[in-house]
Amino acid sequence: VMGATGSGKTTFINIATGSKLRVGMGLESCTNEVQTSQSFMLDGKRVVLVDTPGFDDTTKSDTDVLKMIAAYLQTIYEHGARLAGVIYMHRISDFRMGGTSKRNFKIFRELCGESSLKNVIIVTNMWSEVKREIGEAREAELASKDKFFKPVLEKGARMLRHDGTLESTHTILRYLINNQAATLRIQQEIVNEHKPIEKTAAGAELRRALDEQADNHREEIRKIREEM
Repeated sequence: VMGATGSGKTTFINIATGSKLRVGMGLESCTNEVQTSQSFMLDGKRVVLVDTPGFDDTTKSDTDVLKMIAAYLQTIYEHGARLAGVIYMHRISDFRMGGTSKRNFKIFRELCGESSLKNVIIVTNMWSEVKREIGEAREAELASKDKFFKPVLEKGARMLRHDGTLESTHTILRYLINNQAATLRIQQEIVNEHKPIEKTAAGAELRRALDEQADNHREEIRKIREEM
């Protein structure tokens, strides 16, 4: 389960599995390491959910977060475990999908790779925090614009709503548990192709985003100096 800090990843996992993973209630992120839920049975299958820190974590850099997630994915892959799917959490209560959210999703997309998108579910949550018609308008925009989720939905990913209930989490998980297991692009790159993390598609996307951020900061500093 991936997504921005505060997008409800840990809460979703706790509701679905009955686990008691720590949930951040304030401005600081609480999930600062990859952690697994207790297992539970769903339709005769044993399910374990994996909680990950967001790329906008308050205590770790994006580079550190990517390294942690990649190390976990590498370890389970080398031990023969495969993922049934990946859930990406998105707050429908967000007024807009800003630069940080877009960057996070680009890294997520590169981490998964095109071939595993059929194993991806984008879960919109926090519907109780918005009027229904506003939430539905945002949902339609996310699904129909190329700069948001449209490209991955066209390649087999799904977008589903989570309403905060146990039944809702299990409905979402049923779309994944019968899937053919996925090998994510970053697993293929690190384990099979022996690439260092910075040479992976996700690593390269993160570097590009950080370089762009640094360029923007330099430009802002230059303008401030000119105005002084």
